[in-house]
Amino acid sequence: GARNDVQNHMQVAKEHGFTNMGKGVDIMDGPGEFKIPVHKGKHLKYDIIGENFKKYDAFINLAHGKGHAMGGFGANLKNQSIGIASRNGKAYIHSCGQTEDPDQCWHCKYKQEDFIESMAEAAKAVADYLKEKNKPIVYITVANALSVDCDCDAHQGDPVMEDLGIFASLDPVANDQAFIDAIWNSRDEGKEKLKERVDTRKGRHITEYAESLGLGSTDYELIEV
Repeated sequence: GARNDVQNHMQVAKEHGFTNMGKGVDIMDGPGEFKIPVHKGKHLKYDIIGENFKKYDAFINLAHGKGHAMGGFGANLKNQSIGIASRNGKAYIHSCGQTEDPDQCWHCKYKQEDFIESMAEAAKAVADYLKEKNKPIVYITVANALSVDCDCDAHQGDPVMEDLGIFASLDPVANDQAFIDAIWNSRDEGKEKLKERVDTRKGRHITEYAESLGLGSTDYELIEV
């Protein structure tokens, strides 16, 4: 949709009923943005997030698990990077640290692995910022309506496989890994389309690289409730 500025973003939110829920919608970079450091990053020197991110004491990273045209799949790590970044921050991540200009980022050249790693670096920066400020965060991925393309795609398409449930953790790497493993371990034949999307975009690299940054662990114990 037309979500390039606050006014249009709020109009889209209104059309979909979000402005009638609870306290409504906060476009966090509406009043501005600020930079947070990226430690041990190969591509990003910093992450740029919305000014209003500062005003919250705790966070729920609630993601819809699905395929994605650029990242292979979208869940908590993508949500914590592209999802939390300001508009200029999104451009900085998408260009792998080459530009903050949204109009210029699509002209930048980079390797697919670099983009996947840039998302992991931005997600780690947010986690480090929250830890420094002593602000907790929990990660939840709702794995239903599993389509090959993201919800942000105007031609998303129908789901290609069965719902997998809801994954929750204090570790975003473990939660993303559990989601991906559930796809691979599913008996649903439709999973092949989703697997192809993930692997052609090198999507599974995000968990191993995020683990190397110290963001979390790909080892986990799956507890069913």
